Amino acid sequence: MAVDGELQRIKDKVGEYIDAAQEKLHALSNGIWSCPELAYQEKQSHDILVSFFSDERDWTVEPKFKLETAFRAMWCTTDNLDRDHIVNVGFLCEYDALPGIGHACGHNLIAEVGVAAALALKRALESQPHIPVPVKVTVLGTPAEEDGGGKVDLIQARAFEDLDVVFMAHPAQENSAFHSCMAITDCTVKCHGKASHAAAYPWEGLNALDAAVLAYSSLSVLRQQLKPDWRLHGIIKHGGTKPNIIPAYTELEYYLRTPLRRDLPELQSKAEACFRSAAMATGCEVDITYPNHAYSNILQNLTLENLYKKNGKALGMEFKSICGSFSGSTDFGNVSFVVPGIHPFFYIGTTALNHTEEYAAAAGSEKAQPYTLQTAKALAMTALDVIFHPELLHQVKQEFTEAVQKEGLNP
Repeated sequence: MAVDGELQRIKDKVGEYIDAAQEKLHALSNGIWSCPELAYQEKQSHDILVSFFSDERDWTVEPKFKLETAFRAMWCTTDNLDRDHIVNVGFLCEYDALPGIGHACGHNLIAEVGVAAALALKRALESQPHIPVPVKVTVLGTPAEEDGGGKVDLIQARAFEDLDVVFMAHPAQENSAFHSCMAITDCTVKCHGKASHAAAYPWEGLNALDAAVLAYSSLSVLRQQLKPDWRLHGIIKHGGTKPNIIPAYTELEYYLRTPLRRDLPELQSKAEACFRSAAMATGCEVDITYPNHAYSNILQNLTLENLYKKNGKALGMEFKSICGSFSGSTDFGNVSFVVPGIHPFFYIGTTALNHTEEYAAAAGSEKAQPYTLQTAKALAMTALDVIFHPELLHQVKQEFTEAVQKEGLNP
């Protein structure tokens, strides 16, 4: 076990390596930013990251790992891969973009942070003659966070099973070790009626648009009876084809969010009652489906958060005094139910809001780089804490087990 002074010297090597590699790390990020790709279509970004690790020394790289645009890169301090005696530290990369406005959520920077932290951790461990336990460093490329839930696909494919702890960080407007992202499920509602001439014989029709509008209005009224921190919001994606034809088909898309995943079924039940009653009132049929994976809230791990904040402050990062809430959602929440980890948010030099053109520009700027690399250093340093202090890793895992039991849910 390293004493504090020795461990600090190892942490210093993390910073030295990231500083020395900043140009190639920025080039990696810029390459992803310059080719924005939607969920499950991130072929160029996948190839950029796979090529990057293939060019690095001693990494085992698996392209198209479990998914067409996912990857895995691994490095280990030993050839003896006895699972019971290895600490497997994971770093996650995201790299999908948003339609129309590209990397307006800064996923190119998420990828850069994961890569930088993993490479620096490897380099720091290589420099040490004595490490308390064998260590494996794993980088997972996780596609489709913005739409679909690539991490949930990877969970179902057992990609996270052998990880002991996992790290990623998300760009935002400030530094925060934890934001309580909301659980979410998306809902597609298809209303089926009967077409007829809207002027000549409207009584022969069944108006699917009436069903959609009535459902929309019912959900709007429902909001006043919901808990203050529950959210539902949606659109009418298809409302008909021509004014003189009674619409035979309409389609709505809704997002349903609650702070805790265990509350989602109750909100779903209330929303479905609105959809079905609107169809019944208009004589239409309705199909309700949930096309994508539900996202969970993030389970908090105070041990990891406190370590991250301590390391971040040592690097000059300023944190909010109180962890905040964030009404957005992420499939990292699902990961937090299967392996302990943290998902801090980090400032990139702008107060522009995510999912805007201004934020997309900021995510590709030189100005974002010092903050991004500072975050990568803090993550790698936190990984070193749990590697060189086994009692901390035990505490992290115990806290994780208690949090999962408290939620009472499976991943």
